[in-house]
Amino acid sequence: MASTLAAGVLALGLGGNSALAQEEDPIKVGILHSLSGTMAISETALKETVEMLIEQQNENGGLLGREIEPVVVDPASDWPRFAEQARQLLADDEVDVVFGTWTSVSRKSVLPVFEELNGLLFYPVQYEGEESSENVFYLGASPNQQAIPAVDYLMDELDVERFALLGTDYVYPRTTNKILEQYLMDNGVAEEDIMINYTPFGHSDWQSIVSDVRDFGGQGEKTAIVSTINGDANVPFYTELANQGVSASDIPVVAFSVGEQELAGIDTEPLVGHMSAWNYFMSAPTTENVEFIQAWHEFKDDTSAVTNDPMEAHYIGFNMWVEAVRRAGTTDVEAVQDAIIGVTVPNLTGGYATMMPNHHITKPVMIGEIQPDGQFSVVWETNGEVAGDAWSDYLPESSDIIASWRAPLVCGNYNVETGVCSGQDYGD
Repeated sequence: MASTLAAGVLALGLGGNSALAQEEDPIKVGILHSLSGTMAISETALKETVEMLIEQQNENGGLLGREIEPVVVDPASDWPRFAEQARQLLADDEVDVVFGTWTSVSRKSVLPVFEELNGLLFYPVQYEGEESSENVFYLGASPNQQAIPAVDYLMDELDVERFALLGTDYVYPRTTNKILEQYLMDNGVAEEDIMINYTPFGHSDWQSIVSDVRDFGGQGEKTAIVSTINGDANVPFYTELANQGVSASDIPVVAFSVGEQELAGIDTEPLVGHMSAWNYFMSAPTTENVEFIQAWHEFKDDTSAVTNDPMEAHYIGFNMWVEAVRRAGTTDVEAVQDAIIGVTVPNLTGGYATMMPNHHITKPVMIGEIQPDGQFSVVWETNGEVAGDAWSDYLPESSDIIASWRAPLVCGNYNVETGVCSGQDYGD
């Protein structure tokens, strides 16, 4: 605050005005990603992606005639520290917007801070749904844009009858697997044909778990692993699969948190044929993607640097935010929240992403098989984009709930049966 007042006094002293001085101040963009700890393997590239996008925007004249300034912090894969640094970014650094967090526990840690201080968070990673906030824009896949189509693919295309749901022990895997378990049983899968296991962040000893999965899958019916394992635990997990000879032809894996970045440190030859479900793969043969990859290689000064789905989400979200600020003519939170609904920008796979009134975006869904070079070959995809659903249709407690942050509803959890907004209502 003191620096803003000083700038205003200086402007008046030079015959200018405080409004002009404010226009000349940089627009501050907070970057809230782990650069150390168990999630650094996934999040470091996202921090660098936002920095690259800011650099490109500044080279093109900035935004509203002002330079954009990144403000970077490292919450170090520590969930309380995420909340502390979110408060620092909003209250002390006075950033105009924040791009960041990966795990749902980190997002939920910062959510009260963004709602209290009325900040804007653009969240780039797939998540479990069952949440809607006026202060958050959900750029990653909700379950109907990743988990449900992936399970449908396993059942319909690969004739899978038994499912081992393996996840890291926190909000996203537990809620996603709760949705998947109900969905599988609703589609005729017996409860005894569903195995569920959770492990801590950074888990490294997978020998007994992989052995249990082999036993579970050795009972005659086609079995698959559905993985919500996050962070650097994926490296020893896939290594142990290879050690025990679990191939894609025996027990295929479809992962929701493993992309090109996570595979960069693994010998992928034994993993060929295992799968991931995402909304983007680096192998997409579009002009937009080729240009994005070239820009990334130049930014990193490394032609072997890979791109991945959450990076594309930041690309989409950053461009949406820029367009909303242009439409609003300001970085003011309320003005951007209103202007961004309906904003449509190109994605990197040949289609378009639109920000919906529930603060989720439209996305294509793709299943990719791991190739020997660590890339993915797309074996299945939706015909066009799918709108993200904040509340799952497959859980009784949320099947009647919708979200919309556009008038006249302006509610994140409106029950269409009772007509009640059961949570925070940001309307008048």
